[in-house]
Formats: sequence, C-alpha cells, structure tokens
Amino acid sequence: MVLAYIAAGIAGGMLGGMGMGGGTVLIPILVILLGVGQRAAQAINLIGFVPMSVAALIIHFKNRLVETKGLWLLVLSGIAFAVGGSFLAKVINGEILKRIFGGFLTILSIVQFFSVFRKKPKKKE
Repeated sequence: MVLAYIAAGIAGGMLGGMGMGGGTVLIPILVILLGVGQRAAQAINLIGFVPMSVAALIIHFKNRLVETKGLWLLVLSGIAFAVGGSFLAKVINGEILKRIFGGFLTILSIVQFFSVFRKKPKKKE
C-alpha cells in the first residue's frame, strides 16, 4: 500500500512540476484507487502542492520561462479565491464535492482534446 502512495506522489509531482496540475491526477488516484475521502485527497494535494510549486517556480524562473506582467494581480486573486474555496469545500457535502471535481475534470479533458485542433499563431521573428 505504501508503494501505491509513493507512485501517486510521483505521478502528481511530475505533472505538477511540468505545470500541468498534479492534482488532476493525484486526487482521482487517491479517491478512486486508494479509497481516500474526497476532502482528505484535496487537502493532501494542497499540502503537497506547496513544495512542488516552489521547486518548479524556482526552476522556471531560472530558465526565464515565467511571464511577470500582471503577476501580482494573478497571485492576489488566486489567494483570495483559494481561501474562499477552502471555506466553501468545508460546507459542501463530500459526494457533491466529488461530482463537482469530476465535472471539472470532464470539462478540462474536453477543452484539452479540442485544443489540439486549434491553429497556433506563428511566432514573430
């Protein structure tokens, strides 16, 4: 069982480090495959997100891959909505929370699938 948790952490960490959102993999693995409750899985994801995101951010800054224009507006609004979402998740039933997260993943999958067919603008040289 310990190996399953380690494998889940590796999968979530790799995707999180690439900026793809490790929670989109980690949370379903924890809930569906390992039987962890929805709230606990989301809490584990958030706790794990802090060191993963700090490490990824340092590397991306060093490689000059971070766009800093509008950064503080994004950070402050992200913090505000994270706090609000935390309070909201506390009062929502776990089953409803599971359905909301499943719907989010479904929509995300559809958007990602169709993004393959979008034409990418040519880079200015």
